[in-house]
Amino acid sequence: MRSLSCEAVRGSQKPHSTHNPSSLSAAAVLPSLLMGAFVCWAVAGWAQTPPQLPDGNGKETIQKACGSCHALTTVTNAGHDRPGWASVLNMMVTAGAPVPKDQIAAVTDYLAKNFPERPAPDAVLIPGSVEVSIKEWQVPTAGSRPHDPAFAPDGSVWYTGQMANVLGRFDPKTQQFKEYPLKTAGSGPHGLVPDKEGNIWFTANFKAYIGKLDPKTGNVTEYPMPDPQAKDPHTLIFAPNGNIYFTVQGGNMVGRLNPKTGEVRVVSSPTLKSNPYGMVVSSKGVPFFVEFGSNKVASLDPDTLAIHEYVLPHVDSHPRRVAITPDDVIWYSDYSRGYLGRLDPKTGKITEWESPGGPRSRPYGITAVGDVIWYSESNTKPNTVVRFDPRTEKFQTWIIPSGGGVVRNMVATPDGNLWLACSGVNGIAFVEVKNSAKMSSLK
Repeated sequence: MRSLSCEAVRGSQKPHSTHNPSSLSAAAVLPSLLMGAFVCWAVAGWAQTPPQLPDGNGKETIQKACGSCHALTTVTNAGHDRPGWASVLNMMVTAGAPVPKDQIAAVTDYLAKNFPERPAPDAVLIPGSVEVSIKEWQVPTAGSRPHDPAFAPDGSVWYTGQMANVLGRFDPKTQQFKEYPLKTAGSGPHGLVPDKEGNIWFTANFKAYIGKLDPKTGNVTEYPMPDPQAKDPHTLIFAPNGNIYFTVQGGNMVGRLNPKTGEVRVVSSPTLKSNPYGMVVSSKGVPFFVEFGSNKVASLDPDTLAIHEYVLPHVDSHPRRVAITPDDVIWYSDYSRGYLGRLDPKTGKITEWESPGGPRSRPYGITAVGDVIWYSESNTKPNTVVRFDPRTEKFQTWIIPSGGGVVRNMVATPDGNLWLACSGVNGIAFVEVKNSAKMSSLK
């Protein structure tokens, strides 16, 4: 077993380190598997032994281009049709993978032949008393791959067009879109959050900065990462203290940005290759994040950036997104096992429920409306919207009409409705919760 060292603080003159061994078990020090910083969404499972690529034109290029960044299990455990692999390869090249242009077609053919799309589980419909309607819109730029949605104070909806290098705004009243190109090419915008002044803050997943867009002028201010290893800032949130906290997935870090001073600090996760992913903040201003590359949830001290980890009971858990209810209980989508999980940080108690779509349903985007949990199963055909009531422990599900194409994230509105980013179908979706069950959950 390897030792777990304290995290190194970067971007400040006074280093802090912390590690709480009381939160770790033997499972915590098992080798975690590397999730590719840019194509981890393609993973269908987690292999335990090094893979062997089949012979063929394109093999050598894949070994060099993919293997230089992440484990080849990210390739061998995936399965796509040719357009799907073309999209994955395009994202890798945009992110800087060394794939020669004259090899792209051959590599795409090789991947499609040897790692074809796998059958996905059918969506499971569970009836219930709650009524919803789902409306969908295509975003203006083809191949944009909307990644995360955000609901702004003025009632508009924003999304990150990761592959189109734009931030998009949709006005539900006028049904009009407007897209804002980013000044740095290939930024790969990922997470986003509005501030009270109407600015949109986002993570540049491919270019290692956090940006602030002023929609009035279109100007973007960039705040670069202070460490060269912090290559892929991922999810960001505002805390009550006014600071922005964020995860850095492939860089294995979390960080803080002070919008007033522009100071950025990052710290390393105590667990190697833990891939910090989704993040929320508690009512007391404490950020919590999930570690997609390990079986852990963690909290971050907002002042010292000390990290405390909570080990989930199953070593093969890989929580991907996270939600928080008003009682400061953490809910996570266990992508690898097909479970919804609940962690009470006060007691450390963990409870899990199998998602309706089963072990291969890949729960992903998740949010809370009051004490009710909403999320999407990203691998069922079609994708589903799932509602879970913790008081009754009952599920209810709906099919996303377009199929969803992987809902990577969702956000709740103040009145208890939902906005979704439907990446694979290049769209956004509005889930209106129509009956009184929604309002009772907000009490």
